[in-house]
Amino acid sequence: MKNVFQVTIDKRLEKIKEFFIFIGEIFSLLFQTIQCTFTGKFYFSRLMEQIYHLGFGSTSITIVIGLTMGLVMTLNFGYGLTKFGGTLYVPAVISLSLAREMAPLFTSLLVAGRVGSGIAAEIGAMNVTQQVDAIRALGTSPIRVLVVPRFWALVISLPLLSALSFAVGIIGGMIVCKSEFDIIPGFYFSKVFSTVKIHDYMSGIVKSAVFAGIITIFACYKGLNTKDGTKGVGASTTWVVVTASILILITDFFISKIFLVIWN
Repeated sequence: MKNVFQVTIDKRLEKIKEFFIFIGEIFSLLFQTIQCTFTGKFYFSRLMEQIYHLGFGSTSITIVIGLTMGLVMTLNFGYGLTKFGGTLYVPAVISLSLAREMAPLFTSLLVAGRVGSGIAAEIGAMNVTQQVDAIRALGTSPIRVLVVPRFWALVISLPLLSALSFAVGIIGGMIVCKSEFDIIPGFYFSKVFSTVKIHDYMSGIVKSAVFAGIITIFACYKGLNTKDGTKGVGASTTWVVVTASILILITDFFISKIFLVIWN
């Protein structure tokens, strides 16, 4: 019985040790990414390529999710507030919700699925086929070539995608307000512009940038540590999507709390 207990304790301690090693490696990768950005050669052409691939490639699905959010949220909030005579508050509620939470959060979760899995699969495939080792053999850092362009491409692109999602969501809300609640577009947009302040926009931008960093660092880390061939690549993509999504949801709460404390 004592041996079984000791084995259990040892396993738990080993798991805790592995967790802290993992956290250290994540922060080490983040530090090296920032360091490589400001020292040595910067691959600007790769940055532009990744902005096109990661950012522009996600615009169509961002428009779809933004429009859907605007339509569905306005419909539900509208009928809910109508019961209490608050129909005229619908534009304010929708615009504030989209700017602070829904646009950056849902866009980031969507990008975590599309872009995060893609980065992990691409770098993971390069790792298992020894292309990453070939980069090292040429005297170049894989972090400088593979991680840095993707990191900054998504940090730049995701806030823009969130802004696009917000704009399309506002248009979707206007359509529902006009068709379902007889709120004219002029009144709708006046309420939107008077309700959403600069710090609300900043909240969405900061969240998107932080979420972009989370997605990229975790995806690149898992890609660079992928093993076991194609099976390992598949496992890495699944791990990245699940882990990044959970971290985005947790981080969203703390950033929201910080902004509410600062501005309220």
